[in-house]
Amino acid sequence: MAYFQARTDLALEAREYVEDANGALHGVVVEEYDVDEVEIHVTRVQITTKNGAKLLGKPMGTYVTLEVPRLTDMGESSDVGEQHREVAEEISRQLLELLPQVQECASVLVIGLGNRDVTADALGPAVIEHLCITRHMIKEYGKRAFSQENMTMVSSMAPGVMAKTGMETAEIVAGIVKETRPDAVIVIDALAARSTRRLNRTIQISNTGIHPGSGVGNHRNAITQEVLGIPVIAMGVPTVVDAATIVGDALEKMYKEVKEAAFLKARESVALTELNNMYVTAKDIDATIKRLSFTLAEALNITFGMEA
Repeated sequence: MAYFQARTDLALEAREYVEDANGALHGVVVEEYDVDEVEIHVTRVQITTKNGAKLLGKPMGTYVTLEVPRLTDMGESSDVGEQHREVAEEISRQLLELLPQVQECASVLVIGLGNRDVTADALGPAVIEHLCITRHMIKEYGKRAFSQENMTMVSSMAPGVMAKTGMETAEIVAGIVKETRPDAVIVIDALAARSTRRLNRTIQISNTGIHPGSGVGNHRNAITQEVLGIPVIAMGVPTVVDAATIVGDALEKMYKEVKEAAFLKARESVALTELNNMYVTAKDIDATIKRLSFTLAEALNITFGMEA
């Protein structure tokens, strides 16, 4: 008999789910701390063994999660520019810790995954629109064209989805990597969360690459270092949760309030599995995607030397 298990792309949530079920994890190292000045809670999950990878259902590697409660509120206050900058600088710092050689890379390819026509899935292409692209200028005029010597050549691509291209995203990316020979690839994608409180408020950065569409059950070919032969960093924000998560959270809250075991049992009901193919997003997702894409793009621009 199959029971409900909410899908999630966040290693943090996968760890929480396994700990709730088993009480302990082997092969998984967790570090948590707060960045008080920017109100960010950082969780670094390192999966160090194959056993840990199997337990969490995630590849071995490092997953950095930044929980930013005010991320969805940006744009409503007068200091929006300062808030975006502070968060973007912290994202950049975490990115450089995960892949220090970015500072020494001659070139980086940024891939914006997702479907432009589906708002909740348009984060990747939206980030690309705000990114400062420099590869063509540097190849033509050199780094002196920007009056900076520590810049990285940046190129980008929003490959769309298989339904429109007829090609696996991994095939398109592999072809571009073979032709342009970047030193690293950074992939941006919308993710799925298990908790509604992390929706649009959490940023995950990992050095394990990405399996496009895995959060919503569409398993495509992987975009990883093993496939491309160069480091692959994945960045994403959860923009959807499945309907089963919302119903399950409501049942759990009711259980805590009335202390009836029937509600806890219903939380794992087979009936919830019927909702696993229905996904929910925030009503203001269009405005949220605009804010999130600006913040992530600014973080990347800072990382690549375009700090102005």
